[in-house]
Amino acid sequence: MRRPGIICNSCCNRLSIRVAVNPSVERYREQFRKEEIGGAYRGRLHLLFTSAVSLSVVAWCILSLDQVKPLEWLTIPAVFIYANLVEYFGHRYPMHHPVKGLKILFFRHTKQHHRFFTDKEMTFANSRDYKAVLFPPEMIVFFLGGFGLPMWVALYFLVSANVAWLALGMALAYFINYEWLHWAYHCDPQSRVGRIPGVQALRTLHLHHHDPSLMSHYNFNITYPIGDWIFRTLYDVKGQRS
Repeated sequence: MRRPGIICNSCCNRLSIRVAVNPSVERYREQFRKEEIGGAYRGRLHLLFTSAVSLSVVAWCILSLDQVKPLEWLTIPAVFIYANLVEYFGHRYPMHHPVKGLKILFFRHTKQHHRFFTDKEMTFANSRDYKAVLFPPEMIVFFLGGFGLPMWVALYFLVSANVAWLALGMALAYFINYEWLHWAYHCDPQSRVGRIPGVQALRTLHLHHHDPSLMSHYNFNITYPIGDWIFRTLYDVKGQRS
């Protein structure tokens, strides 16, 4: 039996000793683990599968490029900004406000993720808790089939093959970057992952977002706060509103 206040954070291979979790949060966590995390679930395999598929597609896209023209390279920043804004609006609206046809996003994010992790309790207890952060493994298949392939076909025939490969590769690179960063924010901040340059500052922004009084108003970007800066919803590392 785990002693109160002692959490084994296996994602970072260290033992974290902290004040006991709020009882209501701990009760919800135990409920979530029983109802949502199957006995066969392996968090590390989940993360490995998503990473391997994403990186394989990115590598395939890079190897498919052929004599890229200077203007075609602009596809990379264009897709990056587009993906950042999709992340921002998807998080700000359907994930935090019930939208007809997309209520499952609101339930899984606001009703589950934000109850499992609060600004006072942000870290995993063990790798099985990855289920509360990572997109389901099948999400990468849906992303490729429902978005990646149609986008690639359209750009391939309407613009150029290089633009199609660059857009698909950048989209998958952004997706796995999102997953890695979100996972890192919920690792122990004193671990090797938590001490990676830049992660601590971004984690602080995400920690503010997990404050129940702020979550519906600030810091909707999970990765880089471009959308939050543009639309003035940034609550920065010093606790100052934009």
